[in-house]
Formats: sequence, structure tokens, C-alpha cells
Amino acid sequence: MRPIKLLIALLLPIAAMCQQVGDKITLDDFFKGTFSENGIVQPTPMNDGQHYAVIEEGTKIVKYSYKTGKRVATLATVEQLGDSTINYFISFEFDRSESKIIFFTNYQSIYRRSFTADYYVWDIAAKKLTAVSNERRQQVATLSPDGTMVAYVSGNNLYIKRLTDETETQVTTDGLKNSIINGIPDWVYEEEFEYNKAFCWSLDSRNLSWCRFDESAVPTYSFQMFAGLEPEYTENKLYPSDYTYKYPKAGECNSVVTVWNYNLDNKQKTKIDVGPETDQYIPRIMWSPAGKFVVYRLNRLQNHFELLYADAATGATEKFYDETNNWYIDETEFDRLTFNADGSKFLMMSERDGWNHIYLYKSDGTLLNQVTKGEWDVTDFYGFDEKTNTIFYQSAERGAAVRDVYSVKTDGSAKKQLSQHAGTNTFVFSSGFKYYISAFSNAATPTVYTLHERSGKLIRTLEGNQALASTLKKHQFCHKEFLSFTTPDGISLNAWMVKPVGFNPEKKYPVLMVQYSGPNSQQVLDVFDVGWEQVLAAQDYIVFCCDGRGTGARGEAFRKVTYLQLGKYELADQLNAANYLKSLPYVDANRVGIWGWSFGGFMVLNCMTQGNGTFKAGIAVAPVTNWRYYDNIYTERFMRMPQENADGYDSNSPITHAADLQGNLLLIHGSADDNVHWQNSAEMCEALVQADKQFEYFVYTNRNHSIYGGNTRWHLYSKMTRFVLENL
Repeated sequence: MRPIKLLIALLLPIAAMCQQVGDKITLDDFFKGTFSENGIVQPTPMNDGQHYAVIEEGTKIVKYSYKTGKRVATLATVEQLGDSTINYFISFEFDRSESKIIFFTNYQSIYRRSFTADYYVWDIAAKKLTAVSNERRQQVATLSPDGTMVAYVSGNNLYIKRLTDETETQVTTDGLKNSIINGIPDWVYEEEFEYNKAFCWSLDSRNLSWCRFDESAVPTYSFQMFAGLEPEYTENKLYPSDYTYKYPKAGECNSVVTVWNYNLDNKQKTKIDVGPETDQYIPRIMWSPAGKFVVYRLNRLQNHFELLYADAATGATEKFYDETNNWYIDETEFDRLTFNADGSKFLMMSERDGWNHIYLYKSDGTLLNQVTKGEWDVTDFYGFDEKTNTIFYQSAERGAAVRDVYSVKTDGSAKKQLSQHAGTNTFVFSSGFKYYISAFSNAATPTVYTLHERSGKLIRTLEGNQALASTLKKHQFCHKEFLSFTTPDGISLNAWMVKPVGFNPEKKYPVLMVQYSGPNSQQVLDVFDVGWEQVLAAQDYIVFCCDGRGTGARGEAFRKVTYLQLGKYELADQLNAANYLKSLPYVDANRVGIWGWSFGGFMVLNCMTQGNGTFKAGIAVAPVTNWRYYDNIYTERFMRMPQENADGYDSNSPITHAADLQGNLLLIHGSADDNVHWQNSAEMCEALVQADKQFEYFVYTNRNHSIYGGNTRWHLYSKMTRFVLENL
């Protein structure tokens, strides 16, 4: 489960920060893109460390010089391709020699990260276009490092296309919907381990390794698809069809995952030994730069993580890293394992000292030293420059709401802050780390993209979003004001507030609280974002957001206090936030509401049923209503199985407390939500009806967890705006 992008850093003192002249911000502004930012589409560092490539205007892939910031070549244009069905580039990848580009078109989404498409390979020098397949739709097509082949998945089977003679090898033949999957993850792995490709090439292009998911024992879940207004569902006009897929809820069976390797020289397939336990997770596989095959292994409770070296020829494995945690291992660290070029060392992130930090190891798993230290979290890892023995990372060292970028030697010395502005800073470094592209924003500043030398010297501003800054000056816009307050339990919580345009401290205003509250999430960030809060501020509402216990960038103890009892401390902190607001002289204590989506919807229902009338109104969108209904990887990570923690599941479920509902409730869900099933809202509705509680309820036909498509988002936010105006 991940936060939904809502239409809605440093801690700054409360002050009036509103542009009070110009047009009022309306809901229509968001749906016509009035406040959309311009960005840099996929800046891809090139091998020489002197150039990078980007997509421009969606129709060309262009090569730029870091040193001058100027364009030096156009690598591909849609006109050059000579195929009238290809009108744009979404993304691209190079082979190792950067002589070929692979890209896709005709994208069709499956779940959050998975999709099918038509992939093509463009030979830059020969100006030759090759379709990966004209016979079948493809998933995650990937060039071999030597650029001679493409591996892809179709129909749950793995294929290799040889570009030199356009012959094809079908590596697996047992792929079957809702049974066997090769080379891509099943639904729950994709959602909760956050990836969509489960195969990888060896660097010499002689081996293709993959995960095989046997999901035959995983229970199925079905929902109906109606005709609606979408052409693909017209066959469902009289009799809706059932969409059925494998979805393991908390406590239920998972896929049995095995790891395989195919050697292209001898055509042999080898099963890799991942141990006798089958009720475990294999969240990643990878080949190191030195040519070692690495398998990740995680136990079902997700508190014991191991790394294995595998012999691709024999299948034998050897453990070289082992970590145990009192609560759980954070899955966000899986993609940050980094080896040096000869494989003699690797860097790993861990919370072993109570904060998320970087550690350096020998290849056999012997700890050399802890690289970063302090009571702050590293939030991203950018890479390792072996020539200078320097690593580059992002952290929340100056406060949970702020993101800065630093460099430091692997022994922890010579630490240097590279980011230059207070707010949110993210970098994309060149190969060799001589240059970087910076993306900076804060609550008052749209994102500015700049190109720099490693010393920090500015080479060029790539995109300043000046047009958006000018647009903001023409509207009555109120910046987020950052603050903190202390709860009766002595816990300091971070928050932001948007006050109404023309705020009068002598007047009392209604407040709508917005939150997500899920584990390791953050809503209180000093980053530019204009959304629904501005529409409500224009209607004379205060909008307030508080990150309670369980949220990120404040250390392991703060983050994991919610273990085994999701909802308990999060509820207490949202109630504390509401009471803090009610103590302010300019807040109408009788008109405080709350809204949220997904985990945030779960919290709204708990606040409305266990808040003893604290909130006058609440909006819950796509909420979990009992963690028994949600998938097992996410839920068991924080709650363990319901078989061993029944009270933790049920005592914090809003269904359990339905009879205590107070205030006006709007409950919204998509009928085709593959993530948080409509079942959650259906069961909550039944509990409320049987408790004789009145509420409003709306279901969006055929919509998934994001509730997108056609006029849906406009309708959704119009409905929520009207509900707030009428009930708060």
C-alpha cells in the first residue's frame, strides 16, 4: 500500500503567507492544469560521464553535454522511426554500448506498476527500427547488456529475441494465468515489494535469471466489471463479467517462489537453491558488476533478511549477509544494495542503530564500518565513487520535513552538504559523479531543475518553472505554514496549515484535516504542491495536516511504535491534532472535519467511530476497514498474521466500532479496486446499517484504487467539495 497522490519543510514560524490579490483558485484550475509544473523527462546519465540523454516534447530523445549544458545530438525522433503508430516516447533504456535504445508504445495498464505494451529497439547508427514481437504483447522488455538480444515476458512466459537474425527462443512454457508466472512478480509482490520485473541479465549477456511464481495455492478474489462508458467493457452490458485474480489476504497462502537461470551457451536451465523453506519471500535477484549472481531472501515475518551468492551453473548458494530486526526490515532498502566494480565490497542501508544509515561491508559480509551516523535518517542513496572513495546520499538531517544531499568518505570523514537551498532536494549524478542535475522545491517555490559541477558550481538552469511562478502571482494563493506542537503524552508532532485568503485572526474558521498516516509515509514535507487545500482556503476553510507516530524520517522507534496495532497510536495523534486546533483562538471548535484516502480512509473511519464526537464530518476514500481484508505482505509486515494477533486486527478495526459513529460521514470506493477491495466499504456499510447509523455512500463504476478515468476525478472532487461546504 502506497499513498495516493492527492489533489491537495524546515519548520517555519506561523505567519500570514497569502497572495491576496488576483483570481480565487477553483477546482476547475486543477483539471485544466493551471498549476502544472514543467519537468525534465528521464535524465539518463551516459557512460562517458560527460553527457546525458532526455526525452523532449515527448517526440525526441536528445543528448546533452554536462560541461556546457547544450544539446550535442538527437538520438531518435518519432519521425525517424518511420512507423506511423509510434507518436511519442514515454521512457527509454540504452544497452551497455549506448548504440541501441529500447522503448515502448501502446501502453495498457494492468496494476499499479505492471502493463503490457509494444516494445521497439532503435539502432542509433544504422537508424534501424526493430519490433520486439509482432505476434504478442510484451511486458518489461529489456536489452541484453551487449545489445544483441531482448528478454521479455508475455502470457506469463519468458522469451528471448535475438536482434541479429530476429529469431526467438521461448525460455519457459509453463506460464498460465492465475497459476504460474515467469519473470514478473505476482500481484502482491508487485504492490508491496514495489517492482514489476523479476528477471535479470548477467553482465556478459550469457545468462538470464528469473523468479518463477507458483500461485496455484493462493486464494482468488473476483469483482464484477460493468459496461460503463468504456468500449473495452461493452460485452458486459447485459451480464457483467468477473475479473478474477490471485490475491493473498493476511494469513493466507503466498506464491511459492523459485529462482532459475538459463545459460545461453548450453541452453541449460538450472534451479537455484533458495533453501527448504517455501513460505518465504524472494523480493529481488540481481547480478553484481563483478559477475556474481545475488539472491535476496526474507522470512514471512519480514524480520530476518539474507543475501545469497548463487552459482548459476550448479544452483548452489552461499549466504553472505544476515540481518535480524526486532520489528521488520524496511523493503525500501532492497534496491540500494551497491557493489564496487570488482565485487570486493558492498554498501547496504540498515536501521540497526535505530536510524536508517549506510554501512560498508567486505564481499563476504564482514562489516568494515558504519558510514553515516547520527539521530537522523538517510532517505536515499545515490551511489559510490570508487576513485575518491566517496558516497552520495539524501537525508533528513536538518529535520523530518527537509531533504538535503551530502557526500561523505566511506570511513565517515569529509562530509559535505551539496544541496544549497532549504526544502526538498533530489539529485541525479553523472556516471563518475563529476556533475549532477538538481531538482529543488519548497512549499513556496515550484521545482527548479539545475545542472551543476560536483563542486556545486551552477552550469545552467534547465527548467525554472517561471511561468508557473507568474501564474501563482495572479491567484489568491496561500502557502503552507509549517509548525510543530506537543501532545499531552509529550510527543512533538510536525504539521502544516493553509489558512484562508484574507485570514482574520479575530474570526473563527472551520478546519478540514487531511492525513495519510501509514507506516513510514510523510505528508508534512517542505515541497511544492498546489492542490485541493487551496480550493478550500478560497472557500474560507483552514486545511491542516499532521504526521503522527508511525510516519517517516524520525527514526525507527517513532516509525515502528505502531507495530502489531495499526490504527491505535495514529488515532490518538489525529485526535491530539484536532484538540490542538480547537485550542487556537481562530478555529471553530464545533466545525473540525477530517479526510483521507486508503490508509488515510481507514484513519478517518476510526476517527469518526472512536473520536467521541471530535469531528463534525469525515470523508473516507477507498479505506481499509479491517486489516484481515488486505494483502499479507503489507499487513503482516506490521501486524503479523491474524492467527497470532487477532485482537490487534479487530480492536483497531472501524467495523468493530461502527455503532459509535458520530458526525457526518461520506464513504467512497471504486467497484474495481484491485488493491483495497470494495469489500472493505461493503462490510463497513453493513455494520453501519445494522447499527442504524446514517451516512452517505458512493461507488465509482469500474474504477480502481486511484479512481481515475473519464470525468471521474472531477466528479469525485466536486462531490467532496460539496460535502465539505454542506456538512462542515
